[in-house]
Formats: sequence, structure tokens, C-alpha cells
Amino acid sequence: LYHVLLTEMYSSVLKRGWLSLGCCGATSRAIHLSSAALLNKTVLYDFHVNNGGKMVPYAGYSMPVSYDKVGVAASHKHVRSACGLFDVSHMLQTRVHGPDRHKFLESLTVADVTALKPDTGCLTLFTNEDGGIIDDLIVTSTSQDYLYVVSNAGCRAKDLALLQQQVKRFTDSGSKVELEVRDCDALIALQGPQAAAVLQAACSEELSSLMFMSSVQCSVAGVEGCRVTRCGYTGEDGFEISIPNDKAVSVCEALLSSKTAEVQPAGLAARDSLRLEAGLCLYGNDITEQTTPVQAALAWTIAKTRRTEGAFPGSKVILRELKQKAAVRRVGLVSSGPPARPPSQVVDQDGKLLGQVCSGCPSPSLGINVAMAYLPLSHVKAGTTVSIRVRDKLVPATVTKMPFIKSNYYTGK
Repeated sequence: LYHVLLTEMYSSVLKRGWLSLGCCGATSRAIHLSSAALLNKTVLYDFHVNNGGKMVPYAGYSMPVSYDKVGVAASHKHVRSACGLFDVSHMLQTRVHGPDRHKFLESLTVADVTALKPDTGCLTLFTNEDGGIIDDLIVTSTSQDYLYVVSNAGCRAKDLALLQQQVKRFTDSGSKVELEVRDCDALIALQGPQAAAVLQAACSEELSSLMFMSSVQCSVAGVEGCRVTRCGYTGEDGFEISIPNDKAVSVCEALLSSKTAEVQPAGLAARDSLRLEAGLCLYGNDITEQTTPVQAALAWTIAKTRRTEGAFPGSKVILRELKQKAAVRRVGLVSSGPPARPPSQVVDQDGKLLGQVCSGCPSPSLGINVAMAYLPLSHVKAGTTVSIRVRDKLVPATVTKMPFIKSNYYTGK
């Protein structure tokens, strides 16, 4: 399960030449790291080390891939059954201010930002003029008159450049919008079926009325000014909590010492297998600037009004694919035997190349192998049989619907 070190979590790192990785059996090691001093550290770095975190480079940061006392599979299962705590402070947090803030983000994404009710958000996509996905992000319209945006650490430089360039265009044209980068805040994710009970014991707000993709500013473990958003990357109920940097460690320690349920720190390896079971995309592997929302099975992120009006980057390409269908689509695959890793080839019954695996791992929850791949429309129907070439052997696989496990997002029902 240290597959995360091979391809899944570090594709963006590998592409930038920061790290090369090797694997032998169940262990992986980092090689060719030019200088550890070049890595950024989140404010929780010492917290991870003190709790037995095995630190590895990811997206320019030193992050915990796992913890000494808990194996990756056990950590994964603990999140599914109880509660896990992740550090996601490497993610880019920004705020967009000004009366034209909704129009501003709609000029870059496929979302209907204007329609968002106060303190609710949505998953959306930055797209380019060719319809490709620049990044996936969460936009929340707050009741404090700003938009709160969380985007990927591996895309930080290009996302910031995109946002700053668009701010200049808007202000040059007389529109009023300002961008605030929130490097002063840490970000953690509390995930699992016991997450709500754990957080409720430490939170000043009633969480039963906070639905999936809703957000509130409140105090957590006595720390004022935290933003709690009911969302996450595991398919379980959970929360992302933005905390002032100087209070992040104390909040994490309070959550870990919860008497409500056992909370364990969790690393990148468990986060990766959890998100794959939930059918969620990893930027750089499953979605890139060469994949469109329609191809990626993310057409549901394109708001109804945007489908009618267009006027977002790549809208001509994307709206045409919505009407005429894209040539390929992201699908789920299940198999047994040796697990498929990217970029394993997917072939038909005659050995003809269909595509390649973009994510894959053994599923700790299901006891089988799960993967995702882009396949032609002739092979995307659930139940279709294909083969995956794993170490020069053909492994039978079956196309299946995603998510691979039932999602448990909280909707109040």
C-alpha cells in the first residue's frame, strides 16, 4: 500500500524533477532529492514528527505519508470506521473580495457562483480555452462578503498566476475585485463516521444543521476565527477546518485527545486509497490540462446556467462534447491478482490498446483491486470485460460504476 510513493501522490513532484522514487516489495524509498532544505514545511511539521509521521516530499512540501504506529491499511480502515485527522495545509487557500467577486470566479470556472447561498460551496474547475482542466477547487460563498477558495498544492503557482492575471484584467476594466492569499491559516481534514461527534464536542456551532458543502465561521477547541466546511476527500462524512497558524497544533492535539471517539493521524497513503475508493480524482493523474470535464465524468460540475450561457474558458469545446459526447470517458475498473498501477495498459479481448490506468491500488475496504482509466465509449458500459497489462501479464478486469464504495456525505437525511 505504499503505492502512493510510486505514482499516485507524487506525479506532480516527479514531473518537476524534485524527486525520483523506487520500490521493493512493501517498502518505498526516496532517491535523487536535490536538497531537503528546498522543501516547505506546514506549521504542523513538528506535530507529525512527534507523532511518528514518516515525512516525504510532496508538491514541494515535507508531508507525512504514514505514521509509525499505524499501518497504511489499518489507517485507511480506521477512517472508514471511526475518524482520521489529515494535514492539508499545503493546499492553497485564498479569499476573493469585492462586489464583482462572483463574476470574477465565473470568468475562470464552470460554476454558477452567483447562485451559491451564503455559507455554501461547490466543487468546480478552472478550465483553459481548449476545454482542459487547469485545476479542481472548492469555492464557498461566505456570509462575510468574500469567496473562500481552496485549490491544489501541486497547482499553486499556476493557480495564483491565473487568479492574479485575471484580477489585473478585471481591475483594468473598472471592475472591483481583490485577491487575498491566506498563508496565515493552516488547514486540516477530520474525516470518518465519528468526525461529527468528535468535532461537535469541540465546536461552538451546532453541526447537525451543517450540510455537505456548507460552511461556518466558529470557534474550535477554544480557538476563534476557524472556518469549518463539511466536505472532504474520502467519501466519508467529515470537515475541513481552516485555523490560524499559531493555533493549529493546539487544535490538532485537542482533536487527537478526544474522549468521544479514537482519532488517529492519517497520512498521504491512506488519503490516496480512500479517495480512489470514493471515485475522486487526483489532479495530475486522473485530470490534467489535456482532459475535459466531460471526458473526466465531471460534467455534473458544469452549472445549468453555464451550459445555457457558456462564456467560460473552453465553453465551445465543453458544450459541444456535452451534446455530441466525448470520444473517451473516465471509468472504474475492478480486478483481482496483481494490482494495476499507472500507466498500465488497458486492452480489449483482441489485445488492442484501449487506454491506460491513471490511478490504481488494492482496496483495503473491498479486498480487491480498484483503478480508473480513460476508455473509448465502446467500452465504458458497466460490466464490460477488458484486460490490464501488469508486468507483461494480462489481468482480467471489469468496468464498474463509481464510487467503488457507498459515499456517506451528510445531507441531514
